[in-house]
Amino acid sequence: MANFAKSNAPRFSVDVYQNAYLPEGAREVNAVVTVTSTGGGTTGGMTLPVTEPGRVPAAEGADAAVVIMLDCSGSMDYPPTKMRNARDATAAAIDTLRDGVSFAVVAGTHKAKEVFPGGGALAVADATTRAQAKDALRGLSAGGGTAIGTWLRLADRLLSAADVTIRHGILLTDGRNEHEEPAALRAALEACAGHFTCDARGVGTDWEVQEVTGIASALLGTADIVADPDGLAADFTRMMESAMGKEVADVALRLWTPQGSRIAFVKQVAPTVEELTDRRTEAGPRAGDYPTGSWGDESRDYHVCVEVPAAGIGQEMLAARVSLVLPAPDGGSAQTLGQGLVRAVWTDDLAATTSINPQVAHYTGQAELAQVIRTGLDLRKAGDEAGATAKLGRAVQLANASGNTDTAKLLSKVVDVVDAATGTVRLKTKVAEADEMTLETRSTKTVRVKR
Repeated sequence: MANFAKSNAPRFSVDVYQNAYLPEGAREVNAVVTVTSTGGGTTGGMTLPVTEPGRVPAAEGADAAVVIMLDCSGSMDYPPTKMRNARDATAAAIDTLRDGVSFAVVAGTHKAKEVFPGGGALAVADATTRAQAKDALRGLSAGGGTAIGTWLRLADRLLSAADVTIRHGILLTDGRNEHEEPAALRAALEACAGHFTCDARGVGTDWEVQEVTGIASALLGTADIVADPDGLAADFTRMMESAMGKEVADVALRLWTPQGSRIAFVKQVAPTVEELTDRRTEAGPRAGDYPTGSWGDESRDYHVCVEVPAAGIGQEMLAARVSLVLPAPDGGSAQTLGQGLVRAVWTDDLAATTSINPQVAHYTGQAELAQVIRTGLDLRKAGDEAGATAKLGRAVQLANASGNTDTAKLLSKVVDVVDAATGTVRLKTKVAEADEMTLETRSTKTVRVKR
């Protein structure tokens, strides 16, 4: 079992990077907001009020619950080693649980079944319950269909019964969600959103990338491919270690704009690209909250675009106030963990107005990189070789320019790179399915801008 030391209280900071200068008549203001949580360590969540700006005291004892959802459909038996690897991976994740964390294991087929502890309850992790859970895993076998929405709803019921701050799911599937309508999965995701976060993994190459990434996106978790089942145990261990490192849940990015201004879009741009614009919930006059999920020791970047009223030379205004807030559990006033300002200044200084902030420029390119990869792969599947070559060539160019070497390596398995700087490529005639799926699944992963 991994050992986790007692943490200090996590502290949040908010930094805004932008070029505030606009030419006369310009209305669009862009900024990159960096949110950093430090000093939290790897213990459970928080329940106490903030005692100083930006700091959240850590709760005493464990304050987290985790449900592992394991695909046990018939396809998990092809080859038979896949099911064995999945059981071993789940056992490794259970070994990584911190003492005192509540947990359960769910077997997913065309229905959801509680494997451990059963009875609609969660177990509390200790040496005894870990051993009992791993013993229960040995009885799992593959058979039946796939209805992921039922797995998520059962996990939601189990997690909702836990009086904890951090609620997290880990979901593994090896196939497509063929035994329920797409609308049923969408409804399940809508019902679970905001209740718990979830990391999703696809094992092998017979699953649907957009289904797995869609689950992780809706539930503010991570998505990835484990093409070789032998890699499941290591991946599950890393996921659980990350889950055990979360301390603060349900943090929101609150954006306030003055009269006449509006938020055009909000995107997480590091460590992955995630569209948040449509997830806004109103938070008072001219303010809205955008969910960011759970936090441990980490840093994330967000691209905020604000439309402001046109103004003349020499005028200046506050375009937006950015706050990181923690909603009160009783529905009272939210606690502010950090704050920054987005400004707009109109000037006739050509050098000032044409200078693109390097952070904004970098992440604009990273967002485009994710989009052109997805589009290029879709065009390739549709047989549009010219279109796919153009898009994937642009992806190679963007990855090269931004230093995103991991994505560049994945692209090189799909295209032959003639000139990375110009984006000149040729489509490979033969591409391993695992390589194509890995590129698609990881297309939203970004590199941090060098400051």
